[in-house]
Amino acid sequence: MSLTVFISLFVVTLLGTMTPGQSVIMVSRNTLAGGRRHGIITAVSHAVGVGIYAALSLAGLAVTLKNSPIFFHAIAYAGAAYLAYLGLCSLRSKGGLSDKINKGKENTLQQSARDGFMISLLNSKIIIFFLALFSQFVADGNDLTSRLIIVLTPVLLDALWYSFIACVLSRPNTMTRLRTHAVLIDRLSGVVLLGLAVKVIMV
Repeated sequence: MSLTVFISLFVVTLLGTMTPGQSVIMVSRNTLAGGRRHGIITAVSHAVGVGIYAALSLAGLAVTLKNSPIFFHAIAYAGAAYLAYLGLCSLRSKGGLSDKINKGKENTLQQSARDGFMISLLNSKIIIFFLALFSQFVADGNDLTSRLIIVLTPVLLDALWYSFIACVLSRPNTMTRLRTHAVLIDRLSGVVLLGLAVKVIMV
């Protein structure tokens, strides 16, 4: 893989990673509810899901999705249903951020890992990213080193970016201020998640 191709891969992946969406909401909520460690666990498990799509792209996922719109829509609709469920939970504060803080409850690390992985695996934005943009780099994966770079670049960037968000939000002063507005954050994140679910269905 040439340096020019790698730089293109890096920039495209970084921009895709930094695009706001349901992933940053999940990392933020788990960080505020459980602390830095929970946020980082969510970020790392989210990156694992990204890695799966990167590896599948090398194995022909992009071609499969292009030739099978039913398969693509099935994944997208499953993601929309999951987003709607999370949104409703936030609006009702059942299992949401405010409930966990007010009742002293905390996600287990396994739950945080599950949240990160599922929001990644069922994220239609990630599917579209690998289908429309990332697949252009698959042709450069003609040797083991190039393939590893193609897979590990999005995984590492994703894990680092969302871990950075978790570290920023977990600063004591930041967490104290945000936790005092836990109910409002729940309501806003619920509305955003439901909006994203509707957007997925409408695409």
